[in-house]
Amino acid sequence: MQRDLRILIVDDHPMTVNGYINVLRNENIEGHNLIFTKALDCQQAYELITTQHFDIAYLDLSLPPYEEKNITSGLDLGVLIRKTIPDCVVIILTMHSEATLVDRLIKEINPDGILCKSDIDIDEFVNAFKIIFEGERYMSSKIVKSLRDKDFDKYNLDNYDRQILMRLSEGILTKNIPNYVPLSLSAIEKRKANLKSMFLEGKTGDDHDLIEAIKKIGII
Repeated sequence: MQRDLRILIVDDHPMTVNGYINVLRNENIEGHNLIFTKALDCQQAYELITTQHFDIAYLDLSLPPYEEKNITSGLDLGVLIRKTIPDCVVIILTMHSEATLVDRLIKEINPDGILCKSDIDIDEFVNAFKIIFEGERYMSSKIVKSLRDKDFDKYNLDNYDRQILMRLSEGILTKNIPNYVPLSLSAIEKRKANLKSMFLEGKTGDDHDLIEAIKKIGII
């Protein structure tokens, strides 16, 4: 027996909404019958969210507001869903990938997915759906890059530090990094020592330990 999977798609461009629906409708999700509902502005979405249950919600951020209820964007709708349908999977669709915006989305909604519209094609849209449906979080590449850049900024790393870390992660030996980074070997070794002190928290470790530490943080 198939289970209904109710999917809400909110975007103020009807052709975009229909495109999303057509793409997902072609996917065979075993044991599930996909039922789509669409909304073109905050008011329509508000009325649906407060009266119906949805399993998945795709929310565009830039939407005509519903001023009477102080709902002005997809972010506000996401907060509403978290309050009214806490088990609903929330996926944000946006044209923007600034770290401040992504940070706010994570803090206020903690969405299951964030997709930058300029960053995805049909294949990635479908792949993201499948990954999220399986219970994993998915963020498109521009969103991931924005978060990584934010982490770099948090640690006050300059461009040379970033380049050194990236070259080490590529398996390039320290003695060869001057071929890629315009610094002397002694300057690179000094910077690397500072990076190890920072990310290994004073513990001893080799280059592999350094790279593993920054991978856990999500910088690379």
